[in-house]
Amino acid sequence: MALVAVTDHAAERYLQRVRGALDPKLEVTSRVSRAVEADRVEPGERGAVLVRDLEDAELVFICIEDVPRGELIVITLWEGGEDPRVPKRFTDELRRAARATPRSWV
Repeated sequence: MALVAVTDHAAERYLQRVRGALDPKLEVTSRVSRAVEADRVEPGERGAVLVRDLEDAELVFICIEDVPRGELIVITLWEGGEDPRVPKRFTDELRRAARATPRSWV
């Protein structure tokens, strides 16, 4: 089994799509580990690794591989299919709002 780490961004995206997770990072780690063991892995763009969830085939975890550490890092996730839980127009609006908000470096 590969060592799996989850970014804060991926955990937030998971919570947007799968409600009721008490510890989203632990849940994502578990789901990705099981999917990797079941060989639900495919190459993505720019060196990414796509891991398709076992419970929901439309849920895809986008990962990068840290080869020296032997770690798979979940950086985000997306939903395929005709009827995603979070419509693209909503996630696009969140992205626009984030760009418009000034960042504080305090």
